[in-house]
Amino acid sequence: MAESGVNPTAAALLGLLHDGPMTGGQLMAAAERRLAPYWSMTRSQVYRELPVLAEKGLVRLGRPGPRMSQPYALTAAGKRTFSRWLAENPGKDTIRNPIALRMAFGGLHSSSQLKNLYASANEYHTEALAAVREQVKNAKKEGDSYDASALEFAVAYHKAALSWLKTAPVG
Repeated sequence: MAESGVNPTAAALLGLLHDGPMTGGQLMAAAERRLAPYWSMTRSQVYRELPVLAEKGLVRLGRPGPRMSQPYALTAAGKRTFSRWLAENPGKDTIRNPIALRMAFGGLHSSSQLKNLYASANEYHTEALAAVREQVKNAKKEGDSYDASALEFAVAYHKAALSWLKTAPVG
């Protein structure tokens, strides 16, 4: 664990809570909307981290709402912890690409399996590229140059993946 005592998922939740109190579901939606093009979080991760953050005093629970949904609010300690996390060395990237993993074992695929794999990946990256370009445009329109810059990483990633797929051996 880093000096701040929080992992990247917990830090992302603290960062999102700077926008105001949110329930776990609202945090999940905010993460999907803002971070998904370059950072994945699962519902189970979110709901696992929230009680830990509350126990550490980094967030506080609000009054239960409809269907017993529990809003969480950032505390002063949570803001300080997030600031410390921002100042830490981010460490090394972790690359986990399911297409590259399958390609590594491409010699064990049939030619038609590989073609289908590449076609599916091409379709995904083409659609994702269009979607994230729209997000960049909206972030720029809203004047959020930091969000736009982070999203540009996802644009470059999807472009690189599409370029790489063009060179993939078919068997």
